[in-house]
Amino acid sequence: MSIDTHRILFCDSDLLAVNKLAGELVVAGGERLKTGHKADGEVLPLLDFLRKDYPGLRALHRLDYETSGVVLFARTKRAYEVVRASKFEGWKKKYLALVMGRMSPATGEIRLPLPSRGEGNLPALTRYTALEEYANSSYVEVEIETGRHHQIRRHFSMIRHPLALDQVYGHKGFNRVFSQEFRLHKFFLHASVLELPHPFTGEHLHIEAPLPRSFQDILKRLRSLSKG
Repeated sequence: MSIDTHRILFCDSDLLAVNKLAGELVVAGGERLKTGHKADGEVLPLLDFLRKDYPGLRALHRLDYETSGVVLFARTKRAYEVVRASKFEGWKKKYLALVMGRMSPATGEIRLPLPSRGEGNLPALTRYTALEEYANSSYVEVEIETGRHHQIRRHFSMIRHPLALDQVYGHKGFNRVFSQEFRLHKFFLHASVLELPHPFTGEHLHIEAPLPRSFQDILKRLRSLSKG
C-alpha cells in the first residue's frame, strides 16, 4: 500500500514533500497514535509509512497532529545533513488559520519570545494578515521564519486571538459555543506554502498544499452566516 499520489507535492532524488492530513503524526513520539496508516497489522506514523516506498527517508521538520499541509522529508542522509547544517536559512513557511475574534490591526507582527526545552526563552516572529473577518472569528494568513514549538498557536493565544477550537491554548467559552454551533472539535491550521532553496542546486522551491475540504467547508458556512 502506497500513499495517494495526489498527496505528493514535490519529489526529486534529494527531497520529498507530502501533503499531511489533519490527524496524522509525522513521526512516532509522545502522542498516542490514534489514527494512521495501516500496514501489516500496524498503525504507522507518516514517516514510517512513507519509508516503505522511500527507504532512508528522514523528516526535516514536523507539524502538529491536528495541523495539515506541507511536510518536507530528506531522501538521503547527505540531503538531511546539508539542510540541518544550513539551520533552515532561506526557509519561509506560510499557514492559514481560523482564529477567535476580529483582528485589529488586520495586518501585524507578533514578536514575543517563546520557551524552548533546555534553552530558555528564544526570539520568535509571527507575521499575519486577516484575509476575511466574520462575526466572531477571522481567517488569517500567517508567515513564520522561526519554528518554535507550537509557535502559531501560542503567539495568537498571547494576543488574545487563539485558534478556534484549540483545546490547549484556546478560549474555553468561545470554543464551547463555536463547537456547539458548527459541531466541530478540531482547530483549523494548514501549512499552505513552504519556500526554500534546494540544498544542492540552489533552485528556489515553492511547494504548496491545497486547503483541506473540511477547512473550505467551514469558511463557506462562516461567509454565509456573515452575509445573512
